[in-house]
Amino acid sequence: MQLKVEICGVNTATLAVLSAEEMDTLLHRVRDGDQAAREKLISGNLRLVLSVIQRFGGRGEPVDDLFQVGCVGLIKAIDNFNVDLGVRFSTYAVPMIIGEIRRYLRDNSVIRVSRSMRDTAYRALQVKEEFMRKHQREPTITEIADELGMKKAEVVFALDAILDPVSLFEPVWGEEGDTLCVMDQVGDTKNTDDQWLEHIAIKEAINGLSEREQKIVRMRFFEGRTQMEVAKEINISQAQVSRLEKGALERIRKKL
Repeated sequence: MQLKVEICGVNTATLAVLSAEEMDTLLHRVRDGDQAAREKLISGNLRLVLSVIQRFGGRGEPVDDLFQVGCVGLIKAIDNFNVDLGVRFSTYAVPMIIGEIRRYLRDNSVIRVSRSMRDTAYRALQVKEEFMRKHQREPTITEIADELGMKKAEVVFALDAILDPVSLFEPVWGEEGDTLCVMDQVGDTKNTDDQWLEHIAIKEAINGLSEREQKIVRMRFFEGRTQMEVAKEINISQAQVSRLEKGALERIRKKL
């Protein structure tokens, strides 16, 4: 994507860049219905679209398609931007462009989501867009849920269900040939070195018990049996099971 210069017939190497003063003037003219200013704003912000679609590279989608969809988001942002709220245009436009691209990717996704879940998600996105038009900022999940009259968790589940899957091998950073992938940032709190060492130590400590003590520990703490169930299984009293269990645990603690 970074090496592609011409996208949808547009030479991205020669895209115009508008100054802050030009942006402000054109946005006010667009509010007054000036179509020529609207066209100039669109062409002057194509670099913004180009920078946004870089985030969606490596998904197998044609760059030209992403660029066109991003331009739709840009046009929506221009048509709905409120110049009276004192918000930077890019602050409002970038989420609009990203939202349009994500909607396109969801509609073309191979992952199937239930209709009710998808409908809830789309309603939430509509509320989000309407909120952004009014307030020029993204709403919180709580604000979306309140508007829909739904629980916050239901909105979160629906929006999560339509998120685009990300490959563990998708690069998130790179410098001088060293690439950092999503997989490199995924932590595993279960299978750590300390966890493995503790597991081995416990196994060795249990192996040091008598055969009957090992059976009691296994049934009590690995199979979830009660002391009465264990007593009936190995044909001894519940009091004996309790005494043997306490002794076994004490030896395991000392071993550890």
